[in-house]
Amino acid sequence: MTADGVGGRAWLTRVRAGDQEYVEVRARIPLHAHDTVARKQLATALGLMRELLFHVAPRWRHLPPFPAEVLPDWLAEQVFAVAEFTQTPTDLAGSLALACLSTAAGGRAEVEVRGSWREPTNLYTVVVLPPGSRKSAVFAAMVAPILSAEKDLIQRTAPAIIEAELSAKVAGKAAEKAALAAASADAAGRDTLIAEATAAAMNAEAITVPAKPRLVADDITSETAASLLAEEGGRLAVLSPEGGIFATIAGRYSGTPNLEVFLKGHAGDLMRVDRRSREAEHVDKPALTMGLAVQPEILRDIAGMPGFRGLGLLARILFAVPENTVGRRKVGADPIPSQVAADYHSGLHALVAALADWTDPAVIVLAPEANQRVLEIEREVEPRLAPGGAWSHVVDWGSKYTGAVVRIAGLLHLAEHPGNGWGSSVDADTIERAAMIGDYYAAHALAAFDDMGANAATRNARHVLAWIERTATSAFTKREAFRAVQSAQLKTVADLDPALAVLEAHGYLRQLDPPLPKRAGGRPPSPSYLVHPEVHRPAATVHPLGARRAS
Repeated sequence: MTADGVGGRAWLTRVRAGDQEYVEVRARIPLHAHDTVARKQLATALGLMRELLFHVAPRWRHLPPFPAEVLPDWLAEQVFAVAEFTQTPTDLAGSLALACLSTAAGGRAEVEVRGSWREPTNLYTVVVLPPGSRKSAVFAAMVAPILSAEKDLIQRTAPAIIEAELSAKVAGKAAEKAALAAASADAAGRDTLIAEATAAAMNAEAITVPAKPRLVADDITSETAASLLAEEGGRLAVLSPEGGIFATIAGRYSGTPNLEVFLKGHAGDLMRVDRRSREAEHVDKPALTMGLAVQPEILRDIAGMPGFRGLGLLARILFAVPENTVGRRKVGADPIPSQVAADYHSGLHALVAALADWTDPAVIVLAPEANQRVLEIEREVEPRLAPGGAWSHVVDWGSKYTGAVVRIAGLLHLAEHPGNGWGSSVDADTIERAAMIGDYYAAHALAAFDDMGANAATRNARHVLAWIERTATSAFTKREAFRAVQSAQLKTVADLDPALAVLEAHGYLRQLDPPLPKRAGGRPPSPSYLVHPEVHRPAATVHPLGARRAS
């Protein structure tokens, strides 16, 4: 295996022990004597090996796992530890890790790419998992430091808020007293007293009581989100293990969809916030973060919600559609090591504290080599967006891909330098690692948009195919398949017919000749199916690794 700064060889071998199949990985990589260079070599090597593992994995591994190994150490270890303890895919903890970084840095830092092109560092992430997937447990472990940091900010700003409230109260009383004096004065001295009363009123009006710091909200309306963004200087995060926010945006309470705050909150466009008790306010650069986990049914529902696709909300979301681990989870998994949790807690705290007082965003620039890598990504993406290209059916999402990679790179850079990330430029290695995460989200976005546009028969066919691949089934009866995949979407054996027809039409299955009816009556034999042998073969042949150039 060769790449920039990495040289050596690696071997991947498929082995079987009993009923379990493994991929055995062996590598020999000479490391540089300098620790920093050696770490970059290892990160690059791990990324290359992860990519290769994906290509040689069995075909049931349709989508790549979240590349947590490219995150900073304190973040990656937390993601792996949470996934192990909760027995959930790393996709959930990994996407939440990015959402938490976005909560800490969103609106407080932006990446200058070139010219006037700047990307804010806030993200929208949505993970799709069925009920019972322990989403709440993962959210609790990943979001806890953010909530703790919010409490610290409230305590830190409490004296200033109390002082401002008292000052406003005193000034208000003084203005009332001056107004009463002017009202009761005779004509000779009234003009002077009116001027004094006016000055007192303006002084009282000028006193602003700071809002109590708030980093996170849950299921809020668009109007509440806009008000909170104005109060919090344009920064807010919606983090929730449920997807009720989408129904709220679609008009569950108001009856009218209101997407403006969520569109502008991602792009950083000027937003006007009208208030009943005060004059309208303008939020110059709103930065909204979303980190959600939704059920598959909600993913399919939002595709049909008015404006979600047409106005560009879905194009702003980084989707993750991980494999469901329910039914195959290890009981008694190791808990999160205390040191790992402590490092994660202190890392997020440091980032929140370092950026909390910033009003104008800190500007992070790209190193020349990093800018060249961004140009390469742009050149790679553009042909995919052309008619007939790989992303031609998701042009809206694909057009924002490079910007999303830059945002992720900015967050990785800040996570590696939580106290002074704005004082150094983003290097090419960080862009490369962000691009690996971008590749992951691109694969999952294609699956998510495909699922949103699929009909019930196609979705059920995928469900049956997943069972076939997971269990290595080579032949089965319809009755056996129904017992294995019965669900709310497949309530009767008859519901299985369209799904089996789709799989048969695409060559995955072949129905055997119908069985002869029993002479003595009774229940007729169940139809039988053969599975195409290619379903259980690897997607690629394993060879010793040759040279590979790193982009």
